[in-house]
Amino acid sequence: MIKYISTRGGGTPQTFEQVLLTGLAPDGGLYVPENFPQINLANLKGKSYQDIAEIVMYPFVEGSISRVDFKKIINETYASFRHGDITPLHHLKDNIYIMEQFHGPTIAFKDVALQLLGRLFDHVLKKRSERVTIVGATSGDTGSAAIEGCKSCDNIDIFILHPKGRVSDVQRKQMTSVNAPNVHNIAIDGSFDDCQNMVKSMFNDKDFRQNANLSAVNSINWARIMAQIVYYFATAIKLGAPDKEVSFIVPTGNFGNVFAAYCARKMGLPIKYLGISTNKNDILTRFFESGEMKVGAAYATISPSMDIQISSNFERYLFDLLGRDSEKLANAMSEFRKSGSIKLSADLLEKANSEFTTSRADDKQTLGLIKECYDETRYILDPHTAVGMAGAKDVACKTSGAVVLLATAHPSKFPDAVEKAIGIRPDLPEHLSDLMTREEFMSEQPNDLNIVQDFVQKNSRAV
Repeated sequence: MIKYISTRGGGTPQTFEQVLLTGLAPDGGLYVPENFPQINLANLKGKSYQDIAEIVMYPFVEGSISRVDFKKIINETYASFRHGDITPLHHLKDNIYIMEQFHGPTIAFKDVALQLLGRLFDHVLKKRSERVTIVGATSGDTGSAAIEGCKSCDNIDIFILHPKGRVSDVQRKQMTSVNAPNVHNIAIDGSFDDCQNMVKSMFNDKDFRQNANLSAVNSINWARIMAQIVYYFATAIKLGAPDKEVSFIVPTGNFGNVFAAYCARKMGLPIKYLGISTNKNDILTRFFESGEMKVGAAYATISPSMDIQISSNFERYLFDLLGRDSEKLANAMSEFRKSGSIKLSADLLEKANSEFTTSRADDKQTLGLIKECYDETRYILDPHTAVGMAGAKDVACKTSGAVVLLATAHPSKFPDAVEKAIGIRPDLPEHLSDLMTREEFMSEQPNDLNIVQDFVQKNSRAV
């Protein structure tokens, strides 16, 4: 049975059930598996996405959930998707493929993990006769996917913070049009990083955390990463792995989606190139170029889900990069909090660059990539996926193997950017066709931790 440890070394190894419910370790670290199971790729050939999900993920939950129950949870999770392949492949041109991750209820990649996460929470909480308060921050897509996954859960009250005016209208409406007694949308007068820091502060307030029985749905929750590992295996197998080389390009801000690919590689999936693509908020790209992670200004862009300066999941990778030395990691994170910067040695930077490639695209380049792709293939990219296209084109020149670009959202979530690029305003899928006329339910709050924390306390039934 796999146990979980904190990146910062505190506490004792935890079970999956404990890690699921707590999200963040008590010492402020992130949970990672003590070891990674090795997956026999031959056992995945010819299997459905659901069967691959069971094989890949069960070692992580064994001891907390029975295999029969876990299989049932998986089947219920992906029954809500509009495509049988869950994350279907689309051949774009030459050796570039698109992995479409937008066939879930909220038409973004977060559904793949969060539809599962809500059901895992419900299963474990019912077993324990407990209630939790989920507090999360979103730069756009996590919020709606988390709400969709948790809105019917009897034992959860969910509070989602988003930066006021810094998510698309579609993203906002998908969150705020949900009218459920356990759902609370909070618009913060600040940036996504302000929202994320507020959530981390609540988790680091021991008394508040225990009183509200706090839990997390952000990608700091290991279960999110676990669920995302699956589609790398499913897609690579479909493309002939391990006999054929496969590379992945991941548009990312919080580092969770690309860290899942890194985990898949550690579990035995041969990934040729693993690409990180960022927009103007390029702290990750700059890190791999210079070895210095330094917080800069947060820019509002046409790819808002990536408007992040502090990539919360990067700590998990840094833990591995530092040889799983929790003391070194804790010191590095302490320095980062104090100065907004950490610098790696030349040998560690070389190692990091052997594991990832990087690219960036600003808004002008992003619009150009949407137009170029549409003119050449008639395929419409959303702006986040278009940011990744810059990296996909670079890597496609370096390998004859398949290069898979993750399409993280449906283009209709960002109609203004798409229309500006190609003159076409993409329609929402039928199940969301009336979204923009739905009533909104939302509380606007200042960028003040005490005020927001008080709001959570007053409205959580777990308190």
